[in-house]
Amino acid sequence: MITSAKQTIFIQTPYFIPDASLLDALRIAALSGVDVRLMIPNKPDHPFVYWATYSYVGELLKAGARIYIYQNGFVHAKTITVDREISSVGTANIDVRSFRLNFEVNAFIYDEQISTELENIFIEDMKKSVELTEEAYLDRSLWIRFKESISRLLSPIL
Repeated sequence: MITSAKQTIFIQTPYFIPDASLLDALRIAALSGVDVRLMIPNKPDHPFVYWATYSYVGELLKAGARIYIYQNGFVHAKTITVDREISSVGTANIDVRSFRLNFEVNAFIYDEQISTELENIFIEDMKKSVELTEEAYLDRSLWIRFKESISRLLSPIL
């Protein structure tokens, strides 16, 4: 889905700990001019996962992706929409455990109407979010950077 995107990739996930191939695909898409947007929660339920997520988000910001921090509670949606043509909804988080260890289920939907509806939900949720800019990300404290680094080291087991 991601490598075929021409216009948009919208992702909502509570945990964003991608493997190298997924992170590379999203970075390449963003660098190629695809509108890549990621929405993650403001309130963590697992601190290490939260800080690891932030370390990966920084790489997407550098590539030109837009990151939204959902402010209206804990976003637990696990959706991806691409070009308003294909979408995926399910139980899989964007993390190694969901991809390789846990028994997760996702539906892949090849329907423009449903994909458009899911993208519109994302756009509505953007109104309840704060966009994380690259400047704000680079301005984080050394303590936050340290927590991100330690959590990133642990990310294969999170």
